[in-house]
Formats: sequence, C-alpha cells, structure tokens
Amino acid sequence: MKKKTDMLGGNAIKSIIVFALPIMLSSLLQYNYALVDNIIVGRYVSTDALAAVGNVGAINSFIIGAALGLTSGFTIPVAHAFGAGDRRKVAHYSGSSIVVALMVGTVIVVVAHLLSKPLLKIIGTPDEIVDLSSAYINILYFGVPFQMLSNNFTAISRAVGESKKPLYFFTISVFVNFCLDMLFVKTFGWGVEGAAAATLISHITAAALTGFYIFKLNDDVDITKDDLKFHPKTALQQIGLGIPVSMQFTITSIGSMCLQSAVNSFGANVIAGFTAASRVENLTNLPMSALGVATQTFVGQNYGAKNYDRIVKSVKKIFLLDLGVSVAMSILLFIISKPMVSLFMTEPNAAMIAAANRYILATCQCYSLVAVLFVLRNTLQGLGFTYANMVAGAGELAGRILIAFVLTPLIGFTAVCYAAPAAWLLADIPLAIIYLSKHRKFKKLAAENT
Repeated sequence: MKKKTDMLGGNAIKSIIVFALPIMLSSLLQYNYALVDNIIVGRYVSTDALAAVGNVGAINSFIIGAALGLTSGFTIPVAHAFGAGDRRKVAHYSGSSIVVALMVGTVIVVVAHLLSKPLLKIIGTPDEIVDLSSAYINILYFGVPFQMLSNNFTAISRAVGESKKPLYFFTISVFVNFCLDMLFVKTFGWGVEGAAAATLISHITAAALTGFYIFKLNDDVDITKDDLKFHPKTALQQIGLGIPVSMQFTITSIGSMCLQSAVNSFGANVIAGFTAASRVENLTNLPMSALGVATQTFVGQNYGAKNYDRIVKSVKKIFLLDLGVSVAMSILLFIISKPMVSLFMTEPNAAMIAAANRYILATCQCYSLVAVLFVLRNTLQGLGFTYANMVAGAGELAGRILIAFVLTPLIGFTAVCYAAPAAWLLADIPLAIIYLSKHRKFKKLAAENT
C-alpha cells in the first residue's frame, strides 16, 4: 500500500511536521470563509452587520462544529486499517463514513433551522442585530451536509497519509468564496445574506472536488458500490467513535454561547471588537491545531501497526514541539493583532479597540495551555479513546460558565478575556490524567513487543 507521508518509519517529528504543513494551510483557507465574510461585511455593510456575523459564531460552532466532530470520529478506523495494511477495511470504513456523514448532515439541516432563532434569543442577541444574525446563519446551515462530506473526504485522505491534495481543493473553494463575496456583498449589495450565500456555494465546491479526488484519484482508497451501502454494524461503530468528539464540540460551544451572552451585555461595539480579536486569535491558533491533526493520524496509523514504542517516544517530542510553537504564536499574535483587527473596521471607536486589545493580551499570556490541549486530545483520539474529548469539553464548559455567570458580573469584560485560558486549563487537567494512565499501558505493550 503506497504511503504519501511515511508515518510508520523514519523520523517521526519530521514526518509529522511535513504532514502538518498542508493541514495548516488547508485550515487557514477554511478559516478564510469566516474571515472573508467578517472583513467584507464589516467594511462594505455596517458595524451592526459585523456584530451580527460575529454573534453567530458560538451557535455556528454548536451546530456545525458538532457535525464536523462526527466526521473526525468516523475516519479513525480508516487510519487504524491503513496502519495494519488492510486495504479492504480502508475502503469499507471510508465508504461507510461517507454514507453516514450524508445521512447525519441531512438531519442536522432540519434541526439547525428549528433551533437557530431560539438560540439567538437565549444568548441575548441585541434587538438591532437579531434579524441580521438569523438571516446569515439560516443560509449557512444549508451547507452542513456539504461541509460534512468535504471534511469526511479530507479526513479519509489524511488517514491514509495524504495531506497535500485537500489543500489544492480548498484553495479553489476559498477563491470562489472571495469572488462571490465581493460580487454578492459589494456589487449586488445583498448584505449578510450575500456573504452567507457565497460561503454556501464554496462549501458545495469543496465537497465536489474532495469527493472527486477520493473516488477517482486516490490510489489507497478503492471504494466499491457495496462499501457505499448502509452497514448498520459499521455505522454504529463509527457513530460510537464520532459522538464523543461531536459532544466535545457541542459542550464547548454551549460554553461559548454562555460567554457570548456575557459579551452581548456590553453592546454592539464591544461585540464587534471581541469578534475581530477572536478571528485574529483563531488565525495564530492554526499551527497548533494542524500539529494536533497530524498527531492524530500518526498515532492512529502506528496504533493499527502496533508500533506502541514509536507512539510513546514520539508523543514526548511532539509535546515539546507544540509548546515551542505556542510561544512563537503568542509573540506573533501580539505583533499582528492591531493591524489585523483594523481590517475588520472602517470606523473603529475606542470601545471596539479597547475590547480587542484586552482580549488579545490575555490570550498571549496563556497560549501554551491550548498547545497542551491539542497534543493530549488528538493523541487520545488517534488511539480511539474519543471519550476523552467529551471529558475535555466538560472542562471547557465549566471554565466558560464560571467566567460568564460568576466572574463577569463581578469584574466586567476583563473576565471575558480570560475565559478561553480558563477553559483550556480545565480541559488540560483531565486529559493529562487520562493520557498518563494510557501511557503506562502502552509502555508495557511496547516492552512486550521488544
């Protein structure tokens, strides 16, 4: 079986870095969907429109994040089968994941539209932007099945060692998004609805291109018609792996919505500043996230190949690498934050700038906590212990609820700025406990194999 990036032999850290770079660039391109929407809406529509688009971030993560979390779990057996050299199982699990992703995505579209307006009211969306937020998010939800499919196709590709090809397809889809954003928002004047429609068409484009690659061009995945039938046993296995990952996104997003409700109490200017700063912070988060995804693939393939000693030794090095990256990203975030935040605003005021600066400073001080989170969570996920994601999500939820409902009323917006670091810390603690218990088990297995 041909391996695009050799995760099973050679220098583990080099393989992970080489594998992670295209993932980071792909994530950057995917992130540009929201970034471009925010910049164009903020500059060519209004501050209220920017606040409206930013306001739906937590709800969007709650529904779309949960959907995409499922696909991350669906493809874990693909990496295990690839590491074990079982080509037939690779195709079987890949085909099943596609069928289940499409079915679940269709159901989520219906549920999302029923929940969107009530959720906007629950988080205390200001009256002046509630209709704009609703119009934007309800168009986006039609893209959920396409997002799930493109994410699933991409996850299959990465599970068999190919991280470069998805980058090409996302480059095309982001270019489509930008062109349509300019056309729909700037030229046609369609406002937030135009931005959402541009993103929807881009997701359809990404799904079509990544699907064509998996079915026609990837030599390691030979999916047959039988693989694309609904296989209840396999589907339940994959859903069982996917649900804890999805729940992690869901639980974390509930915390984010609680926090957003606290931010909303400060008014549209602070919402806009917080939104702009959050988008910039998410940008510098991407290298650590990409290393996490690469770690999951590395661990998953080596687990399938029973290379337990390679897993134990390499995760320590990955941990140190990610900590170093987090320090570099903290410095970069501090340097680029002011010019980047200004891209979102045509008429910034003191309240917007102050909110953005306070959020960025708090994040820079604590960025290493998120590096620890990515390494531990993705290592355990690659091993198939996806329940750890749900435990970590509960820790993040506790941190954000504590900030939103206890500390924010006492000390104001400063508490909001430290909500993410608090959430990361409370997720790191249980993940570290779970990882250390599994670490001892794999050290014993590695000793038995020598």
